[in-house]
Amino acid sequence: MLEKLPEVIGQALQGVRAGLDNIVFNTLGMREGMGSIELASMAFADHAPLPQRCTADGEGVSPPLQWSGLPLGASSLVLVVEDADSPTPNPLVHAIVVDLAPENGALAEGALPSQDNEGAPGTHVGRNSALQAAWLPPDPPPGHGVHRYAFQLFALGGEPAAFSESPGRDEIVDALREHALASGLLVGTYERSDGSVSIPDAAAPGRSAVVG
Repeated sequence: MLEKLPEVIGQALQGVRAGLDNIVFNTLGMREGMGSIELASMAFADHAPLPQRCTADGEGVSPPLQWSGLPLGASSLVLVVEDADSPTPNPLVHAIVVDLAPENGALAEGALPSQDNEGAPGTHVGRNSALQAAWLPPDPPPGHGVHRYAFQLFALGGEPAAFSESPGRDEIVDALREHALASGLLVGTYERSDGSVSIPDAAAPGRSAVVG
């Protein structure tokens, strides 16, 4: 995990990025012969900035999401959110949600648990890169440039996958390779360009030191 970085370090690492090619959506090869899901948000447009309230500089709540165009036979959905521009070998995982009911059609704002938000009851959340079963609000290093946060939704077919209590990325990828029918992608961006950075309050234990 990365500690909070000063702006000069962020600037020096501008060329170091995990890359969109390494997010789950692009490593499964699902765009070849697979169905497409329409994924959108009332809070931001595709490749547009995330609202500050959804980041570590605001309330840190998860954004609302809506989906449509699911394939026939979809039994459950999986959501994976990754930072494609984290200065790490692989994208940082900001959220994993499994066992989403296809008929719901949406996740409300704040549905995922986070530092100061309990989330919606019954939401089956997996582990992020901070090893927490929670939404990890975007927290990019100052001076590192624009970060792209990939919201990836996958439809699974057949018998619902039996996920563990807090599944991680590897478990999700294995299940997707076996059961995925379709996928959708929505990208939100966030940048700290003025040197500001949210510093965890010493009196508030448990805040993540992950940057991304």
